[in-house]
Amino acid sequence: MEIYKETSLLKQRLQKLRSQSKSIGFVPTMGALHQGHISLVERAAKENDITVVSIFVNPTQFNNKEDLEKYPRDPDADFALLEKNSCDIVFAPTVDEMYPTPDTRVFSLGSVAEVMEGKYRPGHFNGVCQVVSRLFNIVEPNRAYFGQKDYQQIAVIKAMVRKYMPTFKGEIVSCPIKRESDGLALSSRNVHLSPEQRQSALLISKTLFEAKKMADNKATQKQITDFIKRSIASDANLCLEYVEIADKDTLQPIANEYPKNAVICITVYDGKTRLIDNILL
Repeated sequence: MEIYKETSLLKQRLQKLRSQSKSIGFVPTMGALHQGHISLVERAAKENDITVVSIFVNPTQFNNKEDLEKYPRDPDADFALLEKNSCDIVFAPTVDEMYPTPDTRVFSLGSVAEVMEGKYRPGHFNGVCQVVSRLFNIVEPNRAYFGQKDYQQIAVIKAMVRKYMPTFKGEIVSCPIKRESDGLALSSRNVHLSPEQRQSALLISKTLFEAKKMADNKATQKQITDFIKRSIASDANLCLEYVEIADKDTLQPIANEYPKNAVICITVYDGKTRLIDNILL
């Protein structure tokens, strides 16, 4: 496994591989890797000749300075995990390497970026687009892999590519959420949970699984939403920030009373740790 910290050296290496007709799969991450990330790496390795993983905690997508400072970082552990799991090349730049000058670009992506996370984390998706567009231009992958736990992020990145990167030919590949055996969605933030909070967090996925059953049994949007709010409120460690039932493609509120072709997106504070999850209907 090769590790690069300089953009120019990585681009030279990848250009040589492309000249040999090697296909490149790319997994962008912020490190603190877990089996959810590794599932993306394994799929990239299966579908491409070369697998590239980036590790970069992007400051421009954090609207909360404390959240940025608390974000878990363990690059040595990340490198060791990747070396065991089909990764060929790691790109681990510094902030100065990624942003030699301030990135002042503003991405106007319309309603898909304005709801849910866009509403509650102002500027977040603009920062995501800044870093992902830079990474795409550096790596020029044939395929880029993202986990569905960040469901809205995938929709935003697809919108960004359509509008701002018309020459980008890579495929955006959406991969299923990876969960613990008890249902908890894997997240780098889970390390911040105390044992008691970890137990409370199970209620999030349990509630979503039950909400899907309700939708399958023709419950209305209001019945489903009311159930989710009651369920989360039943645990004193949890505080619901939002729950939305939205069209699975546009992420806009759906018109049909009995939701289908929809996604339930939820964000919950477990103590001070912000957890997101979703489920497709």
